[in-house]
Order: sequence, then C-alpha cells, then structure tokens
Amino acid sequence: MRSKTPLVLMEQMVMLLVFALAAALCLQAFVKSDQLSRQSENRDRALLMAQSAAEVIQNTGGDFREAAALLEAQSHDKDSLTIFYGTGWKRSEPTSENVYPFGYTLGVTRQETDLPGLGKAEIWVQDDETGEELARFSVAWQEEVSGRG
Repeated sequence: MRSKTPLVLMEQMVMLLVFALAAALCLQAFVKSDQLSRQSENRDRALLMAQSAAEVIQNTGGDFREAAALLEAQSHDKDSLTIFYGTGWKRSEPTSENVYPFGYTLGVTRQETDLPGLGKAEIWVQDDETGEELARFSVAWQEEVSGRG
C-alpha cells in the first residue's frame, strides 16, 4: 500500500497558496481604503478652510486687505489673497529662498460682476504636491453703491 503523505503535503501547499492570495487581496483593499480615507480627509479640510475664507470675505464686505489680516494670509493685494499650508494643514512659512514647502495653497481672487452692488470672488484650494484641485467655489456679497443725487 502506498503512503498518502505526498498527497496531504500537496493539499496543504495548495491551501497555503489560496490563503496567501486571499491575504494579498485583503492587503490591497486595506491600502486602497487608507488612500481613499486620506483623500477624503484632505478634501474635507480643504472645504473647511475655503468656507472659513468665504465667510471672512463676506463679513469684510470684500475688503481683501482686512480679510488677509484676519486670515493671516502670507500674500495679498486689493483683489486677491493666498495662504500656504504645509503637510498636516499647518501654516507654512517660506524657506530661506522664499520658497514654500509642498503642502496646500488656498487662494481667493475677486471676480468681475455686471451688477452694481454685487461683489464676487473665486476661492480654490490646491494640493501642491500632486497639483490636484481639492475645492473651488464662488462667494458673493453686497457692496455699497454710491447713490445718485
């Protein structure tokens, strides 16, 4: 009578292969899930920062200099402002060569409107490392209109 040891050993090797394949598929699913979670977290944070900037712009009546002071923007003029964030959404300061490290950039730019008394701005947030735009929307507010006579 022949021994069944080679058959049992072959069966165990096949089962080990099946478990290894299942483990590899599960690991891929966990890695993809982690990536999606990070992307979702970054989009949520970007929208929160952009919403805060929109509220400040609205409350200042479109005064970009005042809004830049309230938001502590690193760069601004009368029609735009820019805020730089490093990784982890911490405010980023320039390096010695006046270059900002990779992270995220929030920008606000005034837009022209045809209606008197209506101010409008475009707000966007970009991931500087990938170049992906995380958020973009417009905000509007009422401005004073000089009256006639």
